[in-house]
Amino acid sequence: MERVEKIPSLSEEKVGAALSTSVDQMAALSSFLGEQDAPLTTDCRYSVRVSPQMANRIVDSARSILNKFIPDIYIYTDHMKGVSSGKSPGFGLSLVAETTTGTFLSAELASSPQGQGAAVLPEDLGRNCAKLLLEEIYRGGCVDSTNQSLGLLLMTLGQQDVSKVLLGPLSPYTIEFLRHLKSFFQIMFKIETKPCGEELKGGDKVLLTCVGIGFSNLSKTLK
Repeated sequence: MERVEKIPSLSEEKVGAALSTSVDQMAALSSFLGEQDAPLTTDCRYSVRVSPQMANRIVDSARSILNKFIPDIYIYTDHMKGVSSGKSPGFGLSLVAETTTGTFLSAELASSPQGQGAAVLPEDLGRNCAKLLLEEIYRGGCVDSTNQSLGLLLMTLGQQDVSKVLLGPLSPYTIEFLRHLKSFFQIMFKIETKPCGEELKGGDKVLLTCVGIGFSNLSKTLK
């Protein structure tokens, strides 16, 4: 127990908004998953310079949330000790859900560096990370909220042709990133709201469309 107290958690500001899934959202998510083949979830739990039991406690708490929706969850453990583990003790969990249409949605939480923030229990980290993944599934789209900006950047630098992507509700970071794209590349996206309904389940979706700038690597050798 002493080792747990030495490992602080992420601040409430970082996870508070993502963990605000309402009862109505959870009910909608349960109905959504029940109407189609359940997505396959693959997880990786990791721990360094702490007891291997920490990882087991993380996965038990995560399963207590995820197994209410889907049974086929595969979790792999990566425990490091000794010289190969470095000098910073900690643990974390990375969750990836693959939908029936081949889309990957992910969520990840890890303990903060030693001596920063409040202490966190492995059980709390596992449950919070599972809720984050459920939030991403409810939001939907082709890209999870963490990687929305990366998809938009690739569309911007792509060929001089029309590109489209369907995303869940835009995160504050993505909204600011769109402003940066306009400043640096003079690219403006056409944004269409797609309310949830018979075709689109979960939260409201956003369809973004743009024409790429045709960026090319000037250092690339031409044959």
